[in-house]
Amino acid sequence: MRTPRAGALLCPPAVRGGTVMRLLSRALGALLGVLILITPVRAAVPQIVAYYHGGMPVAAIPVQYLNTVIYAFEEPNAAGRCATPSAAQQRTIAALRRLRRHHPRLTLLVSIGGWDEAPQYSDIALTAASRAAFARSCVRRMIAQDHFDGLDLDWEFPVHGGMNRSRPQDRADATALVRALRRRLDALGAKTHRHYLLTIATPAGTWQEGGAYSVSDSYDLAAIAPQVDWFNVMTYDMNTIFSPVSGFNTPLRADPHDRQPQPQRARDNLVGAVRYYEAHGVPADKILLGIAFYGRGFEGVSARHAGLYSKFSAGYPETPWKTIAAHMLRDPAWVRHWSATAEAPWLYNARRHIFFTYDDPHSLGIKAAFVRHEHLRGVMIWVLGEDDARDSLLRALVWGLHVPHATP
Repeated sequence: MRTPRAGALLCPPAVRGGTVMRLLSRALGALLGVLILITPVRAAVPQIVAYYHGGMPVAAIPVQYLNTVIYAFEEPNAAGRCATPSAAQQRTIAALRRLRRHHPRLTLLVSIGGWDEAPQYSDIALTAASRAAFARSCVRRMIAQDHFDGLDLDWEFPVHGGMNRSRPQDRADATALVRALRRRLDALGAKTHRHYLLTIATPAGTWQEGGAYSVSDSYDLAAIAPQVDWFNVMTYDMNTIFSPVSGFNTPLRADPHDRQPQPQRARDNLVGAVRYYEAHGVPADKILLGIAFYGRGFEGVSARHAGLYSKFSAGYPETPWKTIAAHMLRDPAWVRHWSATAEAPWLYNARRHIFFTYDDPHSLGIKAAFVRHEHLRGVMIWVLGEDDARDSLLRALVWGLHVPHATP
């Protein structure tokens, strides 16, 4: 096991070169290594769950820090079934199973769907027969044959808000689909004497395709909660090209200076999202807080407030943390700022009029402390392969989830 150098998470680059800081780094790293060794990887809370989408070799996944890896994605076929994966997918699945054999406390799930990968979901969920056929095929293919430990449902989104076809009855049909999957998994579990996991990826941001949006437009959260083991809550993409002004990707709290209207301003932040889920019947121990290992930006912003809460002309591409750290943070054209409300950094490029929002090890340590304080189940990461070579973001989460912090 690689021992994390936790001091690198806590000290700015200009200070880390000193002898005292090197000693502190080694001492803190040793302590973190001990904590990871003595903490059961499959403890109920806090968990670290990460999606894997092929962004790094399977063998390079930093599995020592993770409870669960979710393979993304299995796509339903035109007939609304979980079909045989492609040859490339089968090689990846086999590599993931080998990883689990070497780390038997690791749980493997497969996510079915994605942002634009499952246009069939509305048809799949439409009737009892179509739901049963889908559930039967997925459990047979992905659980019985490919030996995943469970399924993750990623339908983006029932009713409206996504790119895929939809119907007004999708909300009720989504609940029925979850129940069909739960029944089929439980039927297999009764034969094999084990519990198979069922999770669901659900949104938090209130601006989606088509404008203002609420997760309750798509999902009956209270009805789904008893059926699933946890919610992979996508508490990122709070501000995107669908938003009216530039803003943070994953702000911790609402900002009274935010120019969004209500109720969006109150809900497009981590505290607001968690409170919303809890108020709609989802217990804290079934909430995984979504963590983005990427940033995004807005072009054509005003210089006022360094581009924050500004009208914009276009979106700036999603950029992984490893690129942010290696290039953007080393380029003097990108000036770093910090929000005491969002508890997150941003970059402003005055020459190009770009506002760029992201998380770094410091802001993720604060989010991990929030998870501990709120007694959430843990964190969910999108996506493996976007951290830097030292796993700085992941180690910040590990440290924050294992070491007591002051209330954020």
